[in-house]
Amino acid sequence: MQTRILSLDVFRGFTIASMLLVNNPGDWSHLYAPLAHASWSGWTFTDCVFPFFLFIGGISMHISVTQRMIEGSQPGALLLQSQKRAAIIFLLGLMLNLIPDFNFTTLRIPGVLQRIALCTVIAGPIVILCNWRQMLGWILALLSVYSLIMLRWPVLDANGLLGSGILEPGRDAGSAIDRILLGGHLWRHSVTWDPEGLLSTLPAACNMLAGALAARFLMHPRASSDKTVWLLLSGLACLFVGNLLDHLLMPINKSLWTPSYAVFMTGWALLTFTTFYWLLDVMPVSALRQTLRCAARPLQVYGVNALFIFVLSGLLSKMLTHVSVPDQTGKLHSLHDWIYAPLARLPVSPESASLLFALLFLLVMLGIAWGMWKKRWFVKV
Repeated sequence: MQTRILSLDVFRGFTIASMLLVNNPGDWSHLYAPLAHASWSGWTFTDCVFPFFLFIGGISMHISVTQRMIEGSQPGALLLQSQKRAAIIFLLGLMLNLIPDFNFTTLRIPGVLQRIALCTVIAGPIVILCNWRQMLGWILALLSVYSLIMLRWPVLDANGLLGSGILEPGRDAGSAIDRILLGGHLWRHSVTWDPEGLLSTLPAACNMLAGALAARFLMHPRASSDKTVWLLLSGLACLFVGNLLDHLLMPINKSLWTPSYAVFMTGWALLTFTTFYWLLDVMPVSALRQTLRCAARPLQVYGVNALFIFVLSGLLSKMLTHVSVPDQTGKLHSLHDWIYAPLARLPVSPESASLLFALLFLLVMLGIAWGMWKKRWFVKV
């Protein structure tokens, strides 16, 4: 059975490269609109990146579980390995949040890696133990439970009852749960709510489960061209349903990870992955397909060590922010500002200068990933 799909590595590489690009601008005050999150409801290119990564995690999980079952692994051992992997990823996320202050009293507990870990905790047993109908049922159940809590749970603040169904920053049911369970350990930019909070992990896990469903279909012994068509149609259907939920249930909102957002981004994930799949693994014109494979090599290099590169980029970004260097007058500046200063003086717009810094950061990380690729160093968790 084929367990390594080039288009999956390339899609993963595209996603991690996008993460690095949007997470490391030269100046957060000057961003091109697609490289910034939507201010609240709505979406941009940047809002696609995280659900893409969860979707990819679901594909990889199902392929790995299926291969190990064929090799004779029992469900119990697979469950243990899945939860162990989730624990390691969660601890890596906490480590990144601890650096550089190592202050446990203000440590932010949620985070990107923590959400990936919690989604793995939820999705792992479902992928290992359930058939596709049961997996689809779990997706519907998780979205329904989230919706009921968000729309029906009465939220209180210091002034009394606010009511239910409020979808405003810090006033929704999810943020109330986070303040009860994680008070003092939330996102420092908001304090009262967290974009990777506990309740919104339920619909986020659905993106991972959707990836697992896509992988199950991808491994079906039917013609690759047929699979391509059905995956594309499924993506378009998810876009339609996501837009419908945006109008009928809750708006598309990344910070709340609403059902409309989860379904809508599953649609874009399906369309993007299937495009890579067709171009790199299915296209009948072999000469063109080989040319595209060569052109996609940098993304493949990113993709085979995606988690390591993400963690390393987080450490490097923190170093740039917290290590200081003196200028000619002896005044201290962060290493980030010292490197960015010459770019900011270029005869280009502030947005272009900021983007140029992010692209240079991306190239540095590509150099590291390429060196690991050449030495065949693949870091797995």
